[in-house]
Amino acid sequence: MLRDGKYAAWFRTARGQGTGIVHLTEGRISGSDSFFTYGGSYHVEENRFTAVLTTRRHAEGPPSVFGPDEVEVNLSGVCKGAMATCSGTAREAPDVKFEATLIYSQEDAPVADAKCAVVKLNADKPPKGHDSRSRPRHPSMSPRTPAS
Repeated sequence: MLRDGKYAAWFRTARGQGTGIVHLTEGRISGSDSFFTYGGSYHVEENRFTAVLTTRRHAEGPPSVFGPDEVEVNLSGVCKGAMATCSGTAREAPDVKFEATLIYSQEDAPVADAKCAVVKLNADKPPKGHDSRSRPRHPSMSPRTPAS
């Protein structure tokens, strides 16, 4: 069963391949890569799903894996555990078979109780040179070998 959340996406056609990030939330798809944004909808029944995905270019770059930049792709696939695979074609490029693999990405847990030094910077004054905590080492001294 596809669960709501963030997925790493790997996709390919005979024209090329790419990666992106896809968010699935309550039947809606959103996401992007370096050059395109994705949107659409999906429907899940047990371990099978169907989706309609649209693409739109947001930055200059190489051609899309379909040829045209804006397409509507009809997909069907299966999900197993934290991974889903699907395939389909775009209405605008019906001879180009599209395949994708989605891998569920758990959100990074916040670091608990991280202790960091707070450094106050003054833009009018450059930082001072080395202090006693950051002395340069003599070139002949190895950091692992104590001095005699």
